[in-house]
Amino acid sequence: MAGHSKFKNIMHRKGAQDKKRSALFSKLSREITVAAKAGLPDPDMNARLRSAVIAARAQSMPNDNIQRAINKASGTDGDNYEEVRYEGFGPGGVSLIIESLTDNRNRTATNVRTAVAKNGGNLGASGSVSHGFDRLGLISYPAKAGDAEKVFEAALEAGAEDVTSSEDGHEIWTAQADLHEVAKALEPVLGEAEGAKLAWRPQTSVSVGESDAATLFKLIDALDDDDDVQTVWANYDISDEVMEKLG
Repeated sequence: MAGHSKFKNIMHRKGAQDKKRSALFSKLSREITVAAKAGLPDPDMNARLRSAVIAARAQSMPNDNIQRAINKASGTDGDNYEEVRYEGFGPGGVSLIIESLTDNRNRTATNVRTAVAKNGGNLGASGSVSHGFDRLGLISYPAKAGDAEKVFEAALEAGAEDVTSSEDGHEIWTAQADLHEVAKALEPVLGEAEGAKLAWRPQTSVSVGESDAATLFKLIDALDDDDDVQTVWANYDISDEVMEKLG
């Protein structure tokens, strides 16, 4: 169950969120509102909403903002967002899964397709790359939650399937159906998680060189700049040497 994570995604790139705090809060608010609309407006009774609130708190989103987003779900004049997933390929043959919440499918599809095409990639049909990923629950903890052994033992006891630990933190993987039960079981031992959500974990990774890596990051940044895009998952593996060159 222990090991080093072989992939990265937009949510784990250092500094990406800090540079765009306002845009990040907007995306977090959208997820909170959608989650509250999908179930009860009580995080203790709505697992998806609880995960959204945890993610917002991990980014220091003010409680007033969180409550406002929950309250918006009960309004009659709010936007109606739908979940849309795009699949495709980036530079170097990297597989991409792009998750969005949108109130205008045509706008989002055009923006996503343009961002991908301008940065060395292309979109494919639904299912074109997701077959190479496993749909799992992901619970994230900072490094300060404990050392790898402590987190491993806690995750094992809570019923997790896998753990990857590094100097940046811990990723605890669960079966889809077990995500929220495992998250609850971990809290008394490790505290509140930085995030608990359904995720896409690649079955294999693609090694990416310096040139393709630079273009790939431009692609991910372009997608991240789109208000409708919530998360980008990918199966790239970039060496520490290349990462240092890219700064």
